[in-house]
Amino acid sequence: MVQALPSYERWGSLVGKRVLVRVDFNTPVAEIDGRLEVTDDFRIRTAVPLFAELLSRGATVVACTHFGRPKGVVVAKYSVEPVRRRLLELCPGVTLMENLRFNPGEEANDPVFGASLVEGFDYYINEAFSASHRAHASIMIPPTLLASAAGPNLAREVDTITSLLERPERPFVAIIGGAKVADKLAITKVLCAKADTVIVGGGMAYTFQASQGRTIGSSLFDASYLEQCAQLLAAGNVEIPSDALGLASGGDFGSGGTDPALSFGPDIPDGFVGLDIGPASIGAFEEVIAKAATILWNGPMGVFEDPRFAGGTEAVARAVAKSAAISVVGGGDSVAALQQFGLEGDVSFVSTGGGASLELVELGDLPGLKALRESPFNT
Repeated sequence: MVQALPSYERWGSLVGKRVLVRVDFNTPVAEIDGRLEVTDDFRIRTAVPLFAELLSRGATVVACTHFGRPKGVVVAKYSVEPVRRRLLELCPGVTLMENLRFNPGEEANDPVFGASLVEGFDYYINEAFSASHRAHASIMIPPTLLASAAGPNLAREVDTITSLLERPERPFVAIIGGAKVADKLAITKVLCAKADTVIVGGGMAYTFQASQGRTIGSSLFDASYLEQCAQLLAAGNVEIPSDALGLASGGDFGSGGTDPALSFGPDIPDGFVGLDIGPASIGAFEEVIAKAATILWNGPMGVFEDPRFAGGTEAVARAVAKSAAISVVGGGDSVAALQQFGLEGDVSFVSTGGGASLELVELGDLPGLKALRESPFNT
């Protein structure tokens, strides 16, 4: 169980105080009328209530974020300028530092760089749950130097995920998808011990299927995980696809593909590749989801960016949205699927955490949360 995180409410009046807020404004941008503009300001908007509260309490507020992967050097296209412009439109009065990752000390967790960030500040707030699984300087160093606290969105993310794992209403159904079994096997093991049923889809499911002796053609596969997948299936609470949609190996899949999708039963022949779950799997998964009282979903069922192979992910998304269960959806692809199908408002909680959500489920804690709890200024 994650211990309580320090709150900024204890600071009282902030008149004359300077507050540094670590956010995750790693938002999508595109060139519009000759300059880069933010195309999805969701992450910026979620921080505005905190900024407004701090400003109303008299604070000078400065935010800092990473943006893209400039790898420790200044790269013009990774400047936060378009993000800064949108932030000023939504919440005038908040200053945004330049991209943290322009300095190699950020990802190296350099204490000198971390100290330079908080120079002249009185308080620090971590409102970047999605970056709190990274032991980076802006996450780890400030709590060692300043009175520090969890932001409201970070605290809500942590509370929602830990409550779901520790006190779920049952039946508890976990849905895990995505491409590589290596990325999700550890979390699948944890969920098998906590959930009543674990649905496995996406590319990672083919290693599970192969562990049963089924043929999977040229589908994604990792032989080094066969035994572990077989052990999880033997536990009896893992549901995997019974059929698939796909193409001939080397077929053009993606948003521009034109070859018709092919249907496969339990086995995919040599020379073909599975790219989505089939109708029988959809029906079986919908039946399990309909009976759930708690749902955790992370990862798509197929290559949903391609309309030919979006059916499985859309069906799962609609089943989760339709359910009366407490539903928590995390991971960039799952959230993108909800948005694509217009269902984002029909689930109980959308996590922005991605990898942080998975690590919190798997490990029970994150470096950034531990740093906040262990700050010597928690009085």
